[in-house]
Amino acid sequence: MKRKEPRARPPKVKRYGPAEEAVPGEYAPGDFILTHSHGLFGRLIRIGESLRYWGADAKYARWNHAAMIVSADGRLIEALSQGVVRSHISKYKSTEYVVVHLNDEDADDRDRQQAVAYAGYCVREKEGYGWLTICNIGLALLTGCKFTFGVDGQVICSGLVARCLERTSVIFDGAASNVSPADLAKQFHVAAAEARSFS
Repeated sequence: MKRKEPRARPPKVKRYGPAEEAVPGEYAPGDFILTHSHGLFGRLIRIGESLRYWGADAKYARWNHAAMIVSADGRLIEALSQGVVRSHISKYKSTEYVVVHLNDEDADDRDRQQAVAYAGYCVREKEGYGWLTICNIGLALLTGCKFTFGVDGQVICSGLVARCLERTSVIFDGAASNVSPADLAKQFHVAAAEARSFS
């Protein structure tokens, strides 16, 4: 069966290299970032993503982490190994990242408020990291199975972003909890980041 293309209109995407930093006005609450790390876990995620994204789509497997922007001054909510936490976009100044700014057609002000509210809920509920979800995604990548399993109250970084974006008009193909950073990159056309800027 042919995989359906999920729906999202092309957003505004801007890349920031090491020592560059997004500043207020270049993002809004309800937008998100994609980034990558060079550690072992980050490499394993990218290797796993490359099982699905290869050939012309290999460019999407560059990203292994996602975080939700929840304030106009760059505060983030993200899922890390210790669970869902608050942080700030400035922590990614030393690495490459992209800001994905949703189009108004996909996220109006109320949608953005709901996305941010859901991220805040995940922090307040002390949601843990979705290690079982990682196993589920790995199994799906290796076998192609569509069986989904996980634990309530646990989430991975990109799954958190996708669950937040479900409060907007964005539609994902499959369970949002199992969305990978590469899935977000493909859906939101992040590979074209260097050719696109905010206007």
